[in-house]
Amino acid sequence: MSQDNPHVVVITNPAAGGDPLGLAQTALERGVRAAAKVEVRHTEHPGQAEEIAAELAGGGSGTMPDLVIAVGGDGTARDVAAGLYRAGAERSRPVPALLVAPGGTGNSSYLGIWQDRPWTEVLDRVLGDVGTEVRWLDLARVVETGRIVLLGAGSGLIAEALVTARDLPGRSGRDRYQRALHETVARWRPYPGRVTVDGEVLAEGGTLLVNIGGGRYRGGGYRLLPDSLLDDGLLDVCVCGDSASAAELAALAVDGRHVAHPAVRYGRGTLVAVERTDGAPLVFEHDGDLAAITVERFTVEVLAHSVPMVVPTPPPAGLSPSGRPS
Repeated sequence: MSQDNPHVVVITNPAAGGDPLGLAQTALERGVRAAAKVEVRHTEHPGQAEEIAAELAGGGSGTMPDLVIAVGGDGTARDVAAGLYRAGAERSRPVPALLVAPGGTGNSSYLGIWQDRPWTEVLDRVLGDVGTEVRWLDLARVVETGRIVLLGAGSGLIAEALVTARDLPGRSGRDRYQRALHETVARWRPYPGRVTVDGEVLAEGGTLLVNIGGGRYRGGGYRLLPDSLLDDGLLDVCVCGDSASAAELAALAVDGRHVAHPAVRYGRGTLVAVERTDGAPLVFEHDGDLAAITVERFTVEVLAHSVPMVVPTPPPAGLSPSGRPS
């Protein structure tokens, strides 16, 4: 951040599964030390982070900030990115840059950009304008619901585990999802499906998992889309067929080796359709949230270069060597 006395707003989700309040306090202290004007806004209900971000980017709170920090999990990062995008698209105006903090349980969005760098180091680099830049990253949209996607979307095992997690008592965060995933693997069966990319069928038949997006990581560390880039204007797609077991693919996906498995089809495009071919409803999720409607087909379209994000210099493997600058 090259400007003097930058204006920073920290949007914090206190309900996130990590240490959002601690990370927000660190941002406040580091910001004051760097002579920045820092405000902290806490969310009180689901979706409020998107509302706050849209208000800030739209000028509803007065002067638009230079930087918005999303402190929470991947859902909070998605909400803030969606709010900035909607405000910019509706008003055809610049929006603040976004910095994602690791305040949740999975933190896949942070992992894809900052890897394992400590939060204090990232803050000092950003506030000191050392070794960082702003890149315009891709988002996506679920056509049937209008929902914005930051990290990824899909069906099959990941989505079914979210259904299982809703009914697990006494657990929270990553522990809850890992238990749900274990139980789902033991009982769930692949569904008859079809995945189409830009009008061409990528995969058809028994479907174990479909993942669509730009983020390389899901579930806090699984490299489901190991070749994807966050700023290439394309969606990567991974389809795992039923000729492999869920346990086998999960082990391989930790470091991306699953893409070489004969049961896996991997593609890239701008419009992806996922459907069940037996007429039954498709369980579909994005950014860890289940779709709110019941249909047998979902379509995801890319929103190329839609949100400005603060990233390290040189960029990580999940970004192109040279992207569209802010």
